[in-house]
Amino acid sequence: MTTHDPHQRTAVALRHVHFEDLGILEPLLTARGYRVDHVDVDAQAVDTEHVADADLLVVLGGPIGVDDIESYPFLRTEKEMIARRLRARRPVLGVCLGAQLIAEALGAEVRPTGGVEIGYAPLILTEEGLDSPLRPLEGVPVLHWHGDAFSIPAGARHLAGTPGFPHQAFSTDTALALQFHLEADPRAIERWLIGHAHELQHHGIDPRTIRADAAAYGPELEEAARHAVGLWLDGFDPAAPGIGGSAP
Repeated sequence: MTTHDPHQRTAVALRHVHFEDLGILEPLLTARGYRVDHVDVDAQAVDTEHVADADLLVVLGGPIGVDDIESYPFLRTEKEMIARRLRARRPVLGVCLGAQLIAEALGAEVRPTGGVEIGYAPLILTEEGLDSPLRPLEGVPVLHWHGDAFSIPAGARHLAGTPGFPHQAFSTDTALALQFHLEADPRAIERWLIGHAHELQHHGIDPRTIRADAAAYGPELEEAARHAVGLWLDGFDPAAPGIGGSAP
């Protein structure tokens, strides 16, 4: 029987598809003293109190939209859990769909664009982005895999964009929302290519290009991603040990 230290901090990751997990961020969180739990949101009974009480909530990506509640009813409960965290001013990190759900919960518009941005490309950091935990990402190609876009919520800090999707990241005092994927493990990119094979074919995107870019950019991105997320976490637990957890 496994027992857990009741004083150990917990990080809950809400997962929509199995291969879009915490990836390279899980070792970072473990090194900082978190017990990491992946929670599959499509499960019949999600422990909402466990999600509410976690020291950190990470809402991961998935190939559905924030308005797809009729088709995917679990979104209703998930939205309630995210809104509860935001009202309580407890740390939330959102990735792709997770970022869109945070944006909607904060009153911003989320809409389909009719296009997609898939593959590795650098961000354009705003002035606020250059003065934020995302600064290690300057000039580093990150993994994009999205078609919907969000507006920046009122009062939030706009941190990054790309020419096709100018709203790529924002933050509030307790939330960080990233349209792009920092967490994807480049060593496991094949799972993404298989899982999203139909989408890649539909948009005429060659998986060989993404595979090669993952190998080329993955090591630099992994280091920059762990540094950036570590800096963000420092705002909540500055004394915690971690990889890339101290400001330059």
